[in-house]
Amino acid sequence: MSDDATSDRSPEAAPPGGWTVWNDETDGRRILAYRPDVFNESEFPAACLPTIFVSNRSRANRPGAAHVRTETWHAVLRLEPDVEGPVEEFDTREAAVAGANELARRFAAGEIAYRDLYQVPEEAYLDRLDELTGRDE
Repeated sequence: MSDDATSDRSPEAAPPGGWTVWNDETDGRRILAYRPDVFNESEFPAACLPTIFVSNRSRANRPGAAHVRTETWHAVLRLEPDVEGPVEEFDTREAAVAGANELARRFAAGEIAYRDLYQVPEEAYLDRLDELTGRDE
């Protein structure tokens, strides 16, 4: 799904530049992807695609928990399957979508110290990610 797919929704639902709406379920989960045009294995590993998930599913660490809906909405930044960034909570989906867009803006603006999220940083990859996000300037 592209940025154009959000045209039937309010402008607040459109993610900031560099981010694409990857999936948007009516009244459900929403996924934003950062620069999928370069996370394509030839330039950056596809598994490292920065994504932001909006969901009201349980975050409990037990089998099947992710299928249980809760009253709390979350916006979660993931840099890789096992590298999770900020997790923010909201009362409504609309607030979580706005929060996800703000999280995306903060990531793109260099306000999230993603290097600190890695237990074993891959410096060469992170240097390239710094270049992509304009942090090397």
